[in-house]
Amino acid sequence: MADVIENDLCIRPEQAADATGIEALLDHAFGPGRFVKVSERVREIARFRRDLSFCAEAGGEIVGSVRLWDIRIGETPALFLGPLAVHSGRRLDGLGGRLLECAGAAADKLGQGPILLVGDPPFFERFGYAVPPTAGVRLPGPVDPRRVLARGAAGPLSGPVRA
Repeated sequence: MADVIENDLCIRPEQAADATGIEALLDHAFGPGRFVKVSERVREIARFRRDLSFCAEAGGEIVGSVRLWDIRIGETPALFLGPLAVHSGRRLDGLGGRLLECAGAAADKLGQGPILLVGDPPFFERFGYAVPPTAGVRLPGPVDPRRVLARGAAGPLSGPVRA
């Protein structure tokens, strides 16, 4: 995907050199509590897909990031989305949605299958994510099933999430 430049903001594919800036953004957005969440357990076992992950940069600083990871749900190849993070100063300008759309479009272009995430339904439902296909998904830890969503599933997803 080509870089998307809007005013002072550039949305582009993530590169290895972005790691420090993204970690600082994740600390800012989520704090140390992010390491105890079930999503972190998934990321520990999954393969990171830098080719499907994006960041937003403004003034030389990373202000947004979305990452995708290879997983299987039972026998179904899928992707896991997260974290999606936006700097607090940029949260009202739709940046999170634009990052989601970039990652989703890149995954769709490669035919990567459904995308699973744990998140806030009112936000993610606007981008085609839904709870019903995930009723049979078993994540590696406790999670509120009302926060497990997917998009792009051909039918109900079922089974444990694994690498």
